[in-house]
Amino acid sequence: MSKRAGGNGAAPSHDRKTNMSQVLRRRILTMELAPGAVLDETELSEEFGLSRPPVRELMRQMAGEGYIELEVNRAARVASMSYQSLRNFFLVAPMIYVATTKLAAENASQSEIDALKQVQKRFRRSVEQNDTDGRVFFNDQFHLQIGEMAHNSYMMPSLRRLLIDHARIGKIFYRHPNTPQMQRDLETAARQHDQIIEAIERHEGDAAGDIVRAHLDLSRRNMAMYAAPEGLKSSLGL
Repeated sequence: MSKRAGGNGAAPSHDRKTNMSQVLRRRILTMELAPGAVLDETELSEEFGLSRPPVRELMRQMAGEGYIELEVNRAARVASMSYQSLRNFFLVAPMIYVATTKLAAENASQSEIDALKQVQKRFRRSVEQNDTDGRVFFNDQFHLQIGEMAHNSYMMPSLRRLLIDHARIGKIFYRHPNTPQMQRDLETAARQHDQIIEAIERHEGDAAGDIVRAHLDLSRRNMAMYAAPEGLKSSLGL
């Protein structure tokens, strides 16, 4: 039995499986596991104190959600990223995020809004502490909670898949050293989160959708600046 499983005091199998699910998702979202990385069943079984069948079952579930790619006679891999996937993300994300946020404004209960506020507190704390992984993870949790508040099963599969690449894009383009502009953008993003919550709490779907659209535009601008930075000035004045 794995040392991490805890010997005679090990947690029940379903608890270990839940733990593995949470840990793997976070590792993928924060790019601790890079796109295309191989996931070894034996190593995962030993790390989380599980037999191979529940590990395979969980990986099939995560493949269905878009975290993992499974192919016949090949090891499981973390979902890849490419120019085409990034392009598709920015084409489709506004439609999905705006629609789910509008529905959340119509359908959210006060207890769900309160839960969203708690996620936002953790996101703000991560911004203040310059915790890149925390920012990425709690931004993901913020938008996932909004999706849950929409109460529409047709929207959730698309939103969940978008959020995986949203998190990884965030880790790619915010992991370089902080700059004053980056910090201003992060403060803007946190302020937009607050405004989204306020619009949802007032049940103003159109206003919430407009803020989400501006929120995505901020991400798009940051990606463009990172991918195509201003050129260095040469001594020739070119």
